[in-house]
Amino acid sequence: MRGDMKHNRQTGAVSIFVVIFAALLLIIVTVGFIQIMIADQREATNRDLSQSAYDSALAGVEDSKRALLRYLSICETGSAAACSAARTAIDSDVCNEAVRAGNIIGSDSEGPRTTSGTYGEIKIQQSTSTGDGSLDQAYTCVKMELDTDDFVGNTAMNQSVLVPLRGTGDIDAVTVEWFSRDDLSGAASTAVSLLGATAAPKPLIAQANWPGNRPPLLRTQLMQFGNSFTLDGFDVMPSGRSNTNTVFLYPTSDGAANTSTSFAARDVRKSTATDPTLPATSADTPLPVRCSNNLSSGGYSCRLRLALPDPIGGGDRTAYLRLTPLYNSTHFRITMSRGPQAVQFSGVQPIVDSTGRANDLFRRVESRVNLVDTSFPYPEAAIDLTGDLCKDFAVTDTTYYASSSCTP
Repeated sequence: MRGDMKHNRQTGAVSIFVVIFAALLLIIVTVGFIQIMIADQREATNRDLSQSAYDSALAGVEDSKRALLRYLSICETGSAAACSAARTAIDSDVCNEAVRAGNIIGSDSEGPRTTSGTYGEIKIQQSTSTGDGSLDQAYTCVKMELDTDDFVGNTAMNQSVLVPLRGTGDIDAVTVEWFSRDDLSGAASTAVSLLGATAAPKPLIAQANWPGNRPPLLRTQLMQFGNSFTLDGFDVMPSGRSNTNTVFLYPTSDGAANTSTSFAARDVRKSTATDPTLPATSADTPLPVRCSNNLSSGGYSCRLRLALPDPIGGGDRTAYLRLTPLYNSTHFRITMSRGPQAVQFSGVQPIVDSTGRANDLFRRVESRVNLVDTSFPYPEAAIDLTGDLCKDFAVTDTTYYASSSCTP
C-alpha cells in the first residue's frame, strides 16, 4: 500500500515538471512571436513615416515651383526693382522665405518671420478646419539656388533636349559629358562597350547592332545670335563667326581621340566647295571622342569641350545647345566656361533643397527644376506622324500631286 502511494506520488511529480516545461516553452514561443510582431510593426511604422516625410519634402518642392513661377512672372512683367526683390527672396539662406514671399502658400498657423530671423515649418494640410493637421506632417526647411554650376538631365533615344546657355558671365566654351552608370543595365555593371581606334571613319551601323552598354552617338547643335541677326546669318560663317553649327560626337576608346574641339571647325553640313570661307572638315566624321570603358568610379564615360564661335555681328550672345542621342538613351551634364574660369548657369535649372518631416522622422531631397518656356516647345521635326503622308508640290503654275495610292 505504501509502495503504491510512493509510486503515484512520483508519477504526479513528473507530470508537474512536464507541464511546467511545456508552459515555459509556450511562453518563450509567445514572447518571441510578440517581439517579432512588435519589430515588424515598428518597421512598418518607420517605413510609413519615412514615406510621409518624403512626401512632405516633395510638397516643399512643389511650393518652390510656384515660387519660381512667381519670380519669372514678376521679372517678365514687373520693374527691375521688383524682379531684384523676388530674386533676393528666392536665393535667401533663410528657411522657407522663398515659398512665403508673395503669400503663394496662403496663411498658416506658424505666423510670420520670427525675431531670430527664421521662419517656422509649414504644415501639410488642406486647411486648419479639416483636422488633417493631426497627421503631423510638414516641410521644415526649403531653400533654392537660381545659379548652378552645371545643367544635368537625361533624355531618351532620338529625343532632343534644348539647354539655354545663359550664364552669370560671358562664356566661350561648353563641356558636354554623357553616359553614366544609370544608363547601364544591372546595378553591378560598370563596363562600357566602345569602338577602338581601328575603324576610321567611324561606322554608322544598324540600330540592332549597337550594344546597349555603349554611349550614344550624340548630335550636338549650337544655335545663337548677337544683338541682331538675319535668317541668312544661319547659313554662313564669315571670318570664323557663326550662328549655328552641328557636330556628331562618336564614342570611342581611342586614346588619340578628341577631348576638345571647336564648333566652327567641325560642322559637317557646311562645305568649302560651296563657300571658301568655311573651314575644311576632316574625313573622320562623325567626330571620335575619347571615352572611358569603365565607370567603377562613377562620373560619365564621355567628355568633350567645345569652343563657341562668336555670333555674327557680335554683341551679347544669346545661345542654346540642343542634344539628341542616337542609338541609345543617356544621362548628361553640361558646364560652361570662359577660358579656364567656370561660369555658372543663371536661372536655367535651379536647385531646390527641401527637408520634410512626419512625426519625429525627417527626409531631405534635392531636386532640379527646369525653367523652360512652355509657350514655345521646341519641335523634334517638321512633320511627326504615323501612317502615310501625301504631299502636293507646286512648281510655278504646275502642281504635282502624289500617287492616288496614298491614303493618309
